[in-house]
Amino acid sequence: MADTLQRILDGKVIAIVRGISSKDMIQTVQALKDGGITCVEVTFSLKSEEQSLDTLKSIRMIKEHFGDLVAVGAGTVLTPENVYRAKEAGAEYIISPNVDEGVIKATKRLGLVSIPGAVTPTEVITAYNWGADMVKLFPAAALGLPYIKAMMGPIDGIPLTAVGGVDASNYGDFINIGCVGVGVGGNLVNKKLIEAGDFAAIKKLALEYGLK
Repeated sequence: MADTLQRILDGKVIAIVRGISSKDMIQTVQALKDGGITCVEVTFSLKSEEQSLDTLKSIRMIKEHFGDLVAVGAGTVLTPENVYRAKEAGAEYIISPNVDEGVIKATKRLGLVSIPGAVTPTEVITAYNWGADMVKLFPAAALGLPYIKAMMGPIDGIPLTAVGGVDASNYGDFINIGCVGVGVGGNLVNKKLIEAGDFAAIKKLALEYGLK
């Protein structure tokens, strides 16, 4: 777990893969990796069990194909059951949009990195006390840099990531105020580009973060 946590901290950017078919997954992750981004979160869908199974298939494919070259995690994890399923598929970290004691504790029990989502200082501290390794502030852009910077004053010992509305133009702003990393979704993992097979464009977007 310590190694995975360090890889996330070193990687700075977690690419959030949402709504991408498993058939396009390897090429998508390869393009991200070629652009310097080596942490990938594959999100669960709440719409259907079929889509959840596709998430698990994608996680398994990424882990088997890239091994330790890419740190793969599961996102939008709302139940302990999905923590277990993600672990079995090969997920190394668990990300949620909320603070849930059962999810955090199941994650830690399985030796995975826990990254729940929070908005308020109370939520951040509660998540950390329950065992979270870091806490994501979501939606970060809507909260704003002044809010996040002010929050960091009394809780500067808790690693925070910024997710929601982050792109290459403002990524550095969140890092500069003290966030340990960011999560980036559609601004990086562009669904239209992937469906068009333009993986070179995905690599180009990844390169904009200057990690390679």
